[in-house]
Amino acid sequence: MAAMTTCRHARVSFLKQASTSSHRQSGQVVISCSHLALAAMVVPAATMAAAAVLLLQLWSAEAQVWDTGLPPGCPAEPDKCGNVSVPFPFGIRAGCSLRGFHLICDTTRNPPRLMIGNGTLQVVEISLNDSTVRAMDIAGAVNITHGPIDGNGTWVGVGYGDDSPYVVSETRNRLLVTGCNIQFTLVGKASNVIIGCSSFCSIDDHWAGSVMSVPGDKCSGVGCCQTPIPIGRPNYNVQLSEQVEPSRENSGRVPNAVRIAEMGWFEQHAAELLNSSLTNTSLQMPVPVVLDWAVASYPVTIPGEPLYDNSSCPTNTTKSACKSLNSYCQNATGNYRSGYVCRCHKGYEGNPYLAGGCQDIDECKLSGTPCFGECINVPGTYVCRCPRGTSGDATIPNGCRKSYIGLSVGIGVGSGAGLLVVALAAFFLTRKIKRQRARMLRHKFFKQNRGHLLEQLVSQKADIAERMIIPVAELEKATNNFDQSREIGGGGHGTVYKGILSDLHVVAIKKSKVAIQREIDEFINEVAILSQINHRNVVKLFGCCLETEVPLLVYEFISNGTLYHHLHVEEPRSLPWEDRLRIAAETSRALAYLHSAVSFPIIHRDIKTHNILLDGSLTTKVSDFGASRCIPAEQTGVTTAIQGTLGYLDPMYYYTGRLTEKSDVFSFGVVLIELLTRKKPYSYRSPQDDGLVSHFTALLAQGDLVDLLDPQVMEEGGDEQVREVAVLAVACVKLKAEERPTMRQVEMTLESIRSSPAKPHEVGTKKSKENHVTWSIPASEGTTSSIDEQSTRQYSLEEEYLLSSRYPR
Repeated sequence: MAAMTTCRHARVSFLKQASTSSHRQSGQVVISCSHLALAAMVVPAATMAAAAVLLLQLWSAEAQVWDTGLPPGCPAEPDKCGNVSVPFPFGIRAGCSLRGFHLICDTTRNPPRLMIGNGTLQVVEISLNDSTVRAMDIAGAVNITHGPIDGNGTWVGVGYGDDSPYVVSETRNRLLVTGCNIQFTLVGKASNVIIGCSSFCSIDDHWAGSVMSVPGDKCSGVGCCQTPIPIGRPNYNVQLSEQVEPSRENSGRVPNAVRIAEMGWFEQHAAELLNSSLTNTSLQMPVPVVLDWAVASYPVTIPGEPLYDNSSCPTNTTKSACKSLNSYCQNATGNYRSGYVCRCHKGYEGNPYLAGGCQDIDECKLSGTPCFGECINVPGTYVCRCPRGTSGDATIPNGCRKSYIGLSVGIGVGSGAGLLVVALAAFFLTRKIKRQRARMLRHKFFKQNRGHLLEQLVSQKADIAERMIIPVAELEKATNNFDQSREIGGGGHGTVYKGILSDLHVVAIKKSKVAIQREIDEFINEVAILSQINHRNVVKLFGCCLETEVPLLVYEFISNGTLYHHLHVEEPRSLPWEDRLRIAAETSRALAYLHSAVSFPIIHRDIKTHNILLDGSLTTKVSDFGASRCIPAEQTGVTTAIQGTLGYLDPMYYYTGRLTEKSDVFSFGVVLIELLTRKKPYSYRSPQDDGLVSHFTALLAQGDLVDLLDPQVMEEGGDEQVREVAVLAVACVKLKAEERPTMRQVEMTLESIRSSPAKPHEVGTKKSKENHVTWSIPASEGTTSSIDEQSTRQYSLEEEYLLSSRYPR
């Protein structure tokens, strides 16, 4: 009773505050009261029942404090059109619905019809539970305008624009085609093909022209076909293509028609749809279709670009359409649009778009509730207990048995002190068991992550072994138990946290996503190799932790962000050309080192400006080896699953799956183009709809790069120097991998360009031609020109050695 009194006082105080405040943060009070109700199981049943009634009364009073969520002047009860209920956010009155949810009640019909969109869809059911609208397309089959062979038409559907809250449900509808030797295709707004379906009536096989020859459950291409719709849209364009037979013997044996229909509808009407004796009136047969809807619905954008505002659950709950205190917001993102819907919490039902709309379910009145004792309903759940004088499990039949109260009281009083001692002992024992289980779990993960293999690989160098394996307790302390405020980035391979180790080193800790067990050995091998790499342009790996379910990597912390964020700023000027050229040279130096100067060549596999970090002095640090692979020296490549970033990915690797060092060369070439143009490779499109690489290559061959280059580059770099870098970039992104230079050649070329920035690089007659490095670039269609013809670079063996010695590893 004291607990219930405390809860009541808390709720009365909360209601007083709510009457003078616009805040809606009431969840903690509700949960606290529910917990108090559950904790009150020890009180008598009558007291418990009274407490439950009190909680329900307070719950109802609290719901009345907030606004209803309806626009002013709109009725609280749902309107009806015919026999269809119209709940909010829908509405048939002006201003009584959310944007896009206004419906039309056609009272000229008897009974009235509830219409949506352009007037061809009659709403027969609205569901708030699964956010769908079931409608009848009274237009029937799509009206096709025939040409000599093919035709086209439009499934008008809802008829709204791109921001329509309604789209065709991708899981509950089918594209349905009937006819002989035809193909229908659904097309999007941008003339993109979404799905197609073909139906044939072969003259070489027996065809009776009867529905009995095409059972309804086998509509798979003979006389009819149906297929799922992968992209739900408000409307579609429809294209018809007739598959012409020499004799056209079976054309017209089955009515040619295309419909978007609810799944399972065809099986009920197969005989009517495939009967060749029917007239064109069969094409006007109403077709059921299911629409998905969402609040704040907007079309999704291309990968890599941010979504529109309010296209998912709002972070500011006061702006959310979910008004009930017992509701929550759920993202509703599909292949076409993004938005959100509202749902009632478990244990509640009703309209989550209205304040107080989600009402508590009285589970005790439901026939399927597993309670065979006294059932007491509380907000969001229920309590099932044995009747007074019995004990046991009331959730199973015959689970409650009689108990002797007097004996129980005597035993309880006599053993009170003993119970206290047992409780204290249990507390300390439980804590000890938890610690022991934590140690065992850490040991399990260490063994599962092949920690012993790592110890063997680095055991020959005790200093490395001692430094590489870091306890999880150290990393938890360094990141405040991986607090969200310590997150500094993330990507496809995991989340990165900033931390300070006990030796005061500032580090970046990468917490990977769940690893595939078969890749653990390769991961440990990679860690062992990277632990011995010491290059000024590669992010230093301090160590790893294997005592968690997925391994944790610890790198040095680089404070000045990524090359991407320095390059793509809103101001007209960004990094000076001298810094860009130096960063490119340092990056090539690091990659050449990884490819050729270590025991096992390492292919980075994800070179991009996001993974090139800059320290306080803008020195380059290549990072993120989550996708890297080690290739034995005797192998020229390895076949792997495709990994990388759109726009930087080597096309030959993408099509063949064969990974070589030249894949990194291609990605680096894209980075050079990005440095020259300040254009984003994954989103750039030329007026001819070419990507950045192909457009850059074509313009260089035509000698017309000026419009594409960054004006700052032309101003600071000089024509000859910029052109030499552009020619090198094109050589790196050649389609054939064997025609690309090595990273060693790329490094030497960039260092040579940096050594003479103020004048053109002439072809010296004194240089040896024995080690001449030259690459071809496309000059025009069908011809090629080479760097040799425009800005030839020659390197003697002696000069290559000198360049190498000037920049030590």
